[in-house]
Amino acid sequence: MNVVNFSVYSAEDNPHLLQADPKAVKSQPHKSHRKRNWLIALFAILLIFFTPWRINILLLGIDPTHNETFQGRSDTMILASIPPVLPYAHMLSIPRDLWVEIPGHWQNRINTAHFFAEIEKEGSGPDAAATVVAQSFGVAKPYVVRIKTDGFKSVVDAMGGVTVYLPTDMSGMTAGEHELDATQALRFVRDRTGSDDFFRQGRAQIFLKGAMKKMLNPINWWRIPGMMKAISSSITSNVPLIYYPRVAYTMLFSYVKGFDMQTLDRNTMVTPWVTNEGAQVLVPVWENIAPLIQKYFK
Repeated sequence: MNVVNFSVYSAEDNPHLLQADPKAVKSQPHKSHRKRNWLIALFAILLIFFTPWRINILLLGIDPTHNETFQGRSDTMILASIPPVLPYAHMLSIPRDLWVEIPGHWQNRINTAHFFAEIEKEGSGPDAAATVVAQSFGVAKPYVVRIKTDGFKSVVDAMGGVTVYLPTDMSGMTAGEHELDATQALRFVRDRTGSDDFFRQGRAQIFLKGAMKKMLNPINWWRIPGMMKAISSSITSNVPLIYYPRVAYTMLFSYVKGFDMQTLDRNTMVTPWVTNEGAQVLVPVWENIAPLIQKYFK
């Protein structure tokens, strides 16, 4: 019968049993952690720049008020929508005279949603306007960026003016390129002479294109600090900071590709109507508006 002896040795009995380099052993977890951190960072970057959900932002230009507050109607309303993943934006100018349901105020012009709420409770105007736009057009509730008239001029001053391209003669200017200072820019976007709200929407889009093209051009980036200072005192926004890179990336891509600006067709999507009080408004033809919304904003 063979007897097999088992002996147990510790590292202390034979220090040569364990020859592994302690530094090498410790480096493995560190390499694993670094790899995981890189993957997390890559995922975060992809999530920020290629957000897999739609981002809607409502731009509001508020009428001047006697008390220098935001208690005015939304003179300009533009719905911007960034689709999932794709790096471009669609923008829709919303007629301020569009006749819609305003919660707590029956039917009224869509530009009164901000005004009524802001009068009732300071700071509630943006949410009220966003709610009405979401409910009326059947889109996800947008974030809101709003600016007052005096703030508009401050921002344009900080930008050093804006160059606009006019496809035809308008607002007392000939077709072609024009460099506008703050006062001229405000007059241009608010001009009502010999035109209606649809022409004003067109001018607002022309200005917005010019402004975005100027600030997306690297030679003007040195103006950004002054512009941000003007924005901080003139504009309110609830757009989350995490979306800023996504918005900036989208605007830069749209600058190269071309901005997509949409308006409601005056002949098929709205019907002019005079209320019992004598107000001239636009009644939406939702069945004709729906395909446009479905294509670009949902």
